[in-house]
Amino acid sequence: MRYRMLGEDLKVSAVGLGCMGMSHAYGAPADEGEMTDLIAKAVDAGYTLFDTAESYGTDQDPHANERLVGRALKPYRHQVVIATKFGISFGKAGASAPHTVIPDSRPETIRRAVDGSLERLGTDYIDLYYQHRQDPDVPVEEVAGVMADLIREGKIRHWGLSAVGEDIIRRADKVCHVTAVQNRYSMMYRDTEKLFPVLEELHIGLVPFSPMANGFLTGKYAKVHQFGPGDYRAYMPQFTAESEAENRRLLQYLQDTAAAKGITDAQLSLAWMICKKPYIVPIPGSTKLARVLENGGAADVLLTPEEVAGIDKALDALPMSAVFGGSPVRKTE
Repeated sequence: MRYRMLGEDLKVSAVGLGCMGMSHAYGAPADEGEMTDLIAKAVDAGYTLFDTAESYGTDQDPHANERLVGRALKPYRHQVVIATKFGISFGKAGASAPHTVIPDSRPETIRRAVDGSLERLGTDYIDLYYQHRQDPDVPVEEVAGVMADLIREGKIRHWGLSAVGEDIIRRADKVCHVTAVQNRYSMMYRDTEKLFPVLEELHIGLVPFSPMANGFLTGKYAKVHQFGPGDYRAYMPQFTAESEAENRRLLQYLQDTAAAKGITDAQLSLAWMICKKPYIVPIPGSTKLARVLENGGAADVLLTPEEVAGIDKALDALPMSAVFGGSPVRKTE
């Protein structure tokens, strides 16, 4: 495993572990004992960045993922970086998405959220605390002011933003330096590349979520797949029958290019972004140890600038379907 810096001084593994799917979004939660063992083995493999959120859970336990991550990482607390998020809850499902997102970043809500996360994670500080989504009723400057207070109080050490553009980043950073931005980014969704100049100017890291388009770019879902109850992928356009033919050339290109390098499709997808910029740290998730180890191995794949540029050029020319862009944000239900 290689390591790199987010922001000015947050050192993390070049690949992090997204823990959401262990408790949320991909069907029934995984066995907690097995996930605890998986997280321990990820630490042994060199992972140091573990990502969760207060909203990742089930109807029975809306905060299940934080509890799991906190218990699993307790023996390694001072070896790892725990990232969690505040600021959203989920509303009723619609026809085109698994749920709606209800933002709430009022200062008093943030205060309750951070104390709840600290308790569930079993820690007295959070390494990296993200605003999960923007609240249209609370200016980001006000949120950044609360983050500055929490840093002074020692409850958090760094903070970040998720699913944001340049204007929000600049406004927030003026009040309290932003360490990382967590946005959707993959070979099938490259719009985030337009943020590279501002991230470099302000010394902010990029933590891509869905770096393999929710697993699609692993090549394991080339044929139409039936997802079970509670699995968000049933709503995602990249997994539909209509997209199968549209994405065939993309998947073949990945397979051929990865085979030529002696790596897997997943490792190629991750190495492409890791080698593109020194401040990019993807956080793929999995409930399978073999996949976690495979993804971590991408940190050791070195692509030359010419190879990265060649992949970019190929992607520009390849047809591909839309990818899931997230659930609709609604202030009230």
